[in-house]
Amino acid sequence: MNDTLMPTYMRQPVAFLRGSGVWLYDENGRAYLDALAGIAVCGLGHAHPGVAAALADQAATLIHTSNLYRNPLQEALAALLTEVSGMNNCFFANSGAEANEGALKLARLHGHSRGIANPAVIVMDNSFHGRTLATLSATGNVKVQKGFEPLVEGFIRVPFGDIDAIRAAAHNHPNIAALLVEPIQGESGVRLPPQGLESYLEQLRTLCDQHDWLMMLDEIQTGNARTGKYFAFQHSKILPDVVTTAKGLGNGFPIAAVLAAGKATHLFQPGMHGTTYGGTPLACRVALTTVQALLQGPMENARLQGIALQQAFQKRLGHLGVEVTGLGLMLALVLPVSALPLVERGREAGVLFAVSSENRIRLLPPLIISTEECALLVDRLSSVVESYLREVAGA
Repeated sequence: MNDTLMPTYMRQPVAFLRGSGVWLYDENGRAYLDALAGIAVCGLGHAHPGVAAALADQAATLIHTSNLYRNPLQEALAALLTEVSGMNNCFFANSGAEANEGALKLARLHGHSRGIANPAVIVMDNSFHGRTLATLSATGNVKVQKGFEPLVEGFIRVPFGDIDAIRAAAHNHPNIAALLVEPIQGESGVRLPPQGLESYLEQLRTLCDQHDWLMMLDEIQTGNARTGKYFAFQHSKILPDVVTTAKGLGNGFPIAAVLAAGKATHLFQPGMHGTTYGGTPLACRVALTTVQALLQGPMENARLQGIALQQAFQKRLGHLGVEVTGLGLMLALVLPVSALPLVERGREAGVLFAVSSENRIRLLPPLIISTEECALLVDRLSSVVESYLREVAGA
């Protein structure tokens, strides 16, 4: 343990020195199948040659000028993202939390434009939106919030997937200006709306239209082809007012975006929001390369391999009471017992993943994962789970 680092993470006892595709290699040269991809970040895998070439070339050309001047690469990236999403314009930041801060500021601007003195935003139980003061206040996790009180006011929390609870909130709180939701909850363990993603999003769109709310989607984790569409909302026919994205946008290089449409398009005016590093020439060159590459095949691969992985895990583990859930390559294995001990066991078996909510194994592999690598993932992880469940049953 390095005492010069603040102890904000319980880091695992392994260090990776290089990567290639879906593989990471530790200090001893041992290979690990990475089914976490930097927490849904490296969609194109590790050391992607196109990304590496773009980064090196741009770093040798121009890294930073500030947002006081035009940035052709930023303009090109915004054009591509709006074309892919159907949204109208973009603001670039550095992280998902910053993007969600931008969305929350848009919500307040919208509320004030309607004459609401103290605008409120509906958020969901078990959500995760970041660790800044505003985004952790929006997050539905007491552990994230503990010790940082007083929290930012203006959030009304309802159960994820509960449309009736949102209707009740609308009746009880006339100061609501927006709704912020993850289409699929990520950090709490890959939770889909119980009524189905398409139906849920359509019902939310209807409610937002009825009450003149901004419909704001946190696609930090679900975006950038992770679910088999470029954005998860594209599994439906709706168009949100605000979409935030980060993680996979730069394949590991920090960049995030707030996309706006409809009544959110012109809320930000000069001087209302800003960033020093957001959307640098370097970040935008890397993100342009990443988005273009994701659209060339990895997005469809995520859809197909996601279906295959769900079927394979269900066949291998379903009889043991393991539920398989998710969409595309955003998957979870839900165990009937705590899965916390499996992170270490999985690492020992050469496969990397995360555990959420104690009993949910979260899988977010690179979107370039091959059929053969999927088979290897199923075999390694299933063997670990089977052995563990036999031990628990015999205890």
